[in-house]
Amino acid sequence: MTVTEGRPGAAPAARGKRVPPGPPFSAGPGLFRKLAFDRIALMKLAATYGDAAKLTIGPKKLYFFNHPDHAKHVLADNASNYRKGVGLVQARRAIGDGLLTSEGELWKKQRRMIQPVFQNKRISRMDSVIAAEAAEMVKRLRERAGAGPVDVCGEMTALSLGVLGRTLLDADLGAFGMIGHAFEAVQDQAMFELVTLSAVPMWVPLPKQLRFRKARKELQRVVDHLVADSLAKGGERDDVVSRLIASTRAESDPRVGQIRMRDELVTLLLAGHETTASTLSWTFHLADRHPEVWERLRAEAVEVLGDRLPTYEDLARLRYTAMVVDEVMRLYPPVWMLPREAIAYDEVGGYHVPAGADVLISPLTLHRNPAFWDDPDRFDPERFDPDRPSNRPRYAYIPFGAGPRFCVGNHLGLMEATFVIAMVARELRLTAVPGYEVVAEPMLSLRVRGGLPMNVRVVR
Repeated sequence: MTVTEGRPGAAPAARGKRVPPGPPFSAGPGLFRKLAFDRIALMKLAATYGDAAKLTIGPKKLYFFNHPDHAKHVLADNASNYRKGVGLVQARRAIGDGLLTSEGELWKKQRRMIQPVFQNKRISRMDSVIAAEAAEMVKRLRERAGAGPVDVCGEMTALSLGVLGRTLLDADLGAFGMIGHAFEAVQDQAMFELVTLSAVPMWVPLPKQLRFRKARKELQRVVDHLVADSLAKGGERDDVVSRLIASTRAESDPRVGQIRMRDELVTLLLAGHETTASTLSWTFHLADRHPEVWERLRAEAVEVLGDRLPTYEDLARLRYTAMVVDEVMRLYPPVWMLPREAIAYDEVGGYHVPAGADVLISPLTLHRNPAFWDDPDRFDPERFDPDRPSNRPRYAYIPFGAGPRFCVGNHLGLMEATFVIAMVARELRLTAVPGYEVVAEPMLSLRVRGGLPMNVRVVR
C-alpha cells in the first residue's frame, strides 16, 4: 500500500507496514454491519483471526483489535487521534449531541460541567437514597411472590430511573410512567440509523420512525418538566439540571442552549439507567443458573447487613457481591463495543491503520480472550477475588471503557448494583420461567431481549 507524501494524516514510512488478516473478499454493507455489530459474529471474528482483523467494504476499512495493548493505545495512549466511530455517529441523529456522542471542545466542556456531580465524596452521600429505592423495589417483589412471573428487566429499569432521578436530577422520574418505553424506541431508532447508515430521512413514516418521533416528544416533555421544576425551586443547587441550566445560559443563541440541554439530559437519562438495569438483569439470570452463587450472595448479605439497609461503608464488606458484579460485566459488558475513527494515520500493535479507517474495540471479545481468561465463557466470580494473584493486563477488562472517555458514572452504578443484589438475595429467590429463552440483544447496551420473566419466592 502506498501513502501519498504530504497528505494530512499520512505516514511517510507506511509502505510495508503489517496489515491485519481478514476475510479474503470485499464485504457488502450488510455483512460489514453484521460482522461489526453482531456479538456472535464479532466473537467468531476474534476466534478466527486472533487479536487483529481487517474488513474491506469497497474503499472503506474496518480494523478490529482484540488485545489489551491495542485497547490501551486506541482508547488511552493515542485517544486524541480517534473520534467516535460508526454506530455512535449514526446514533447522534437519534439522541443528539450529548456526552455519549459529542466530540472535541463541546465534549470537553460537557465533561467539565458534569464531572463534579459524580465525585466520589458526593456519590457516597447518596447511599441512603439508593438503599431506600432498592427497599421499595424489594417490597414490590415480595408482594408479587407466588403471583406469577415478574419482568425483572422492567423492575430494574424502573429502579434505575428512580435512583437516577433522586441522586442526580433532584426529581421523581417515577411520575413519567412511559419513559422506559420511550428509551426503547430511542435505542431501536439508533440501531436503525446504523443498519441503514442514516440513509432514510426522519420524515419517512415507517412504524419504527413514527414510534421514535412519539418517544422523542415524550422525552422532550420530560426534559421541559425537569428544567421548569428546577427553575421553580430556585436557589443554588448542585444537581445535573441546575448545572446544565447555568452552563447553557452562556450560549449566545438561546435556541442552541436549549438543544444542548435537551441532548445532554436525554443522553444522561438513557446512559444513566440502561447500563445498570442491564447489569442487574444479567446478574439475576446468571445467579439463578448457578444456585451456589445465589446462596453465597444471600449468606454474605445476611452476615454483613443483618436486617438494616446498606451504607457506603458496606461496599468494602460486600466482597463476594462485588466479585459477582465484576464477573457479570465481564461476560455481558453493558458498553459492549467502542467504535472509533482514526483521524490521522496510526500504528496499532505493529499494524498499519490509515487515516479515516473505522476501528473497533469490543469489551465483549476482550473479556473473553482466552489468552487472558481461563475458560472464558464460564461464569466464575472467583476470578475477581482480590486475594487471588492475577497477571492480567489492566486493559483486558474495561467494562466502563477506558481513557478520557471512561464512564463518568461508574461509581454510582457499582454502588447501586451492589446494594440491589445484596438486598434482593437477602430476602428473595428469583427463578427462571421454564422454557423461556434468555437472549442477549446488542443495542447501545447489551441488554436482555424481550424482558426477563422470573418467579419470586420469599426466603427471609
